[in-house]
Amino acid sequence: MPVRLSTGSGVWSSDREDFETFLRDGRTSDRGIASLVRKSGWTADEVRAGFLRLYSVDVAGLARFLNSEPGVIFLKNQTRSYIPYASLSEHRVEALRSAILADAADGEISAAGILATLPTDFRLARLGGYDGVQNVCAELRCEGSEQCTSLLSWYMFLPACLEANAMATAVDEIDFSPLEPNRNRRPR
Repeated sequence: MPVRLSTGSGVWSSDREDFETFLRDGRTSDRGIASLVRKSGWTADEVRAGFLRLYSVDVAGLARFLNSEPGVIFLKNQTRSYIPYASLSEHRVEALRSAILADAADGEISAAGILATLPTDFRLARLGGYDGVQNVCAELRCEGSEQCTSLLSWYMFLPACLEANAMATAVDEIDFSPLEPNRNRRPR
């Protein structure tokens, strides 16, 4: 899917192939991608590394999290300004959830994989009720307003936050209550 950036004066679309070229070798002739990188607070190499980094996930744990009440709230927060281009916010949670689960099918997720599996074009919108800001899910890991609110930072942090939430959901479902000791058994 292309990367779209909406401002009050228009929409800038970056082609998927241009973004994949940037991730592969760091080159881009696309002004939108260059602008996103420049405004991200990261170097081009840091963006590329962040997008390509793989995170291991338990698909069942991830699905449980994304379909739980906290997971839906997480998805709504993550798509507060980054929304499907055609339907605006109507199907944002479902679209992002489906992209995440499609990328996670092999047990690994990455920012590049999530972006590639979005079922519809998304845009970062600054119009109407949308402020064009993406608050990243790992606020303690970013520095400065650019890193903490840019679209590229949002993508870069999303897989790590999903990995952590999937593990937390799996841990929450384990019964940690102490077992009754067997009183007839002697210690060895």
